Amino acid sequence: MGRFRSAADDDAGETGIDISPLIDCVFILLIFFIVTTVFVEETGVEVDKPQAASSVQLEKTSLLIALTAKGEVVYDNRDIGIQGVAPLVRRMLQKEPVPVIIQADAASESGFLVRVVGEAKAGGAEKVSVATAQKG
Repeated sequence: MGRFRSAADDDAGETGIDISPLIDCVFILLIFFIVTTVFVEETGVEVDKPQAASSVQLEKTSLLIALTAKGEVVYDNRDIGIQGVAPLVRRMLQKEPVPVIIQADAASESGFLVRVVGEAKAGGAEKVSVATAQKG
């Protein structure tokens, strides 16, 4: 029996279209989009980023480290402290060379931000950026 049924084949006298191949295609597309989606890891804390006159969009695959107003250094929803930055960067860069982005709160101290950038560089990061809010 094909995909189309005629009234002579059906006892009830109804005609219909078999939609199971359509459902199969929809599930295959759904699986394709789920697998190819890039997941961005967030730091796990809310940071009020400062605005900058010049800001550019950076790559989605990057190492995000948050610096809170209280002076906490957070990665993956855990406080790693200033001492944990260099080992974290070193470990993550062994897998794949990615840029390091520091999401510093606007109320955080600039001296502490400079220390975090220095620790990231000491961990082997070639490119360290500071996340800012887009103007407007």
